[in-house]
Amino acid sequence: MDRLFIFDTTLRDGEQVPGCQLNTVEKIQVAKALEALGVDIIEAGFPVSSPGDFNSVVEISKAVTWPVICALTRGVEKDIDVAAEALKYAKHKRIHTGIGTSEYHIRHKFKSTPDEILERAVAATKYARRYVEDVEFYCEDAGRTDNEYLARVVEAVIKAGATVVNIPDTTGYCLPAEFGAKIKYLFDNVRGIENAVISTHCHNDLGMATANTIAGITNGARQAEVTVNGIGERAGNTSLEEVAMIMKCHKTLGIDTNINTKKICSTSRMVSSLMNMPVQPNKAIVGRNAFAHSSGIHQDGVLKNVQTYEIIDPKEVGIDDNSIVLTARSGRAALKHRLQTLGVDLDQDKLDKAYGEFLKLADRKKDINNDDLLVIVGEESKASHSIRLEYMQVTSGVGVRPVASVCLNIAGEKFEAAASGNGPVDAAIKAVKTIIRRQMTIQEFLIQAINKGSDDIGKVHIQVAHDGNIYYGFAANTDIIAASVEAFIDAINKFEKDKQI
Repeated sequence: MDRLFIFDTTLRDGEQVPGCQLNTVEKIQVAKALEALGVDIIEAGFPVSSPGDFNSVVEISKAVTWPVICALTRGVEKDIDVAAEALKYAKHKRIHTGIGTSEYHIRHKFKSTPDEILERAVAATKYARRYVEDVEFYCEDAGRTDNEYLARVVEAVIKAGATVVNIPDTTGYCLPAEFGAKIKYLFDNVRGIENAVISTHCHNDLGMATANTIAGITNGARQAEVTVNGIGERAGNTSLEEVAMIMKCHKTLGIDTNINTKKICSTSRMVSSLMNMPVQPNKAIVGRNAFAHSSGIHQDGVLKNVQTYEIIDPKEVGIDDNSIVLTARSGRAALKHRLQTLGVDLDQDKLDKAYGEFLKLADRKKDINNDDLLVIVGEESKASHSIRLEYMQVTSGVGVRPVASVCLNIAGEKFEAAASGNGPVDAAIKAVKTIIRRQMTIQEFLIQAINKGSDDIGKVHIQVAHDGNIYYGFAANTDIIAASVEAFIDAINKFEKDKQI
């Protein structure tokens, strides 16, 4: 079968989503999971953008063995110099450089001309080739670029030494037939195109990222740029799991990937947990309802023959439908087994701590699901917080003004305050503000139930502004008021850590 290379940009494009920033240790964890998943190329970051991004590319290069490690740059010599330095430890390295090619970019962003942009494209490619053999060139906003001019640029950069040429639908504007025709036009009109791999990088602004990617592949593209869970700028990018399973389900395409699809679900959950980015329940392949059947007609059909309504065996994407049910009577072995199916391996000390938290939750909840477990193992990162919620008591009801009493542990010293508010959450957060004495404004407040029951864990994502900066907090608890306050305190702790740096 023909080979499709999977280029994952979760750690670059995916991490540009507000509130999804990872530290270097977390990025290495994701990179290793992508390596185990079978990703061919990992775009590790944009080194010139910040010291943190530079360091992450360096450390990922050291930690990962066989995938190509890619660093993004603009078509600027300084960017390329910094990227080359960041990639010095990579076993297989690639510099990803480029420039905008649409009229919108040429005239308005660069205030330039098509000929000047063509010269800059060639110069950037040649400069990158001084450092590495593997150079990928991106034609930003190729989706809205005139095909004839796009072909000129692609031909010129291949001649200058580009081994991969990326054709991005940067704004998610193209229709699938239009994008497919664009790729076909390049294969029909670019001399030397056989000397490079043509890549797709599609955004989901109109909900067509995956459709456009498949249209590009069926017209000759052999690299797909994707992210886990489809995360990315604005409405997101093409979803890795969707492309991988389309290739697996549609054998008639004659195209295969290196993806170990049985690791898709665990990788999806890891990324969702680390980035505090919930997966929508009806998300294809990895959503919690992706293999759920509630219609009586569907249930009847599935019971008679699963293929009446399921085109994918859940086991093929790593959903373990074993009969081990976790309750308050489950032991450490059962907990460890379930965590391993989710891609989480804990040493004995961490397993013991997680088990203790698991038992506390199991006493409050009749049904412990996978998301509950991921919340439990994710709580350890909050142990190092300088500000912690010691206790909270809230009085609320119909005809009664809500009042909250809160005690915070700040670097070992306890502080108490009480406040009233428009609701129990508002009262509790006002009490916290009374203690910390900082003008922190909540700009976004999102509550998400993991499952359906009234005893379920609620996730709270919060966005807070202070001194012109934005901080994000996350917490989960069966008590939604407690989760809200803990998410606010999580954001405060991030501000405190930022202030120390």
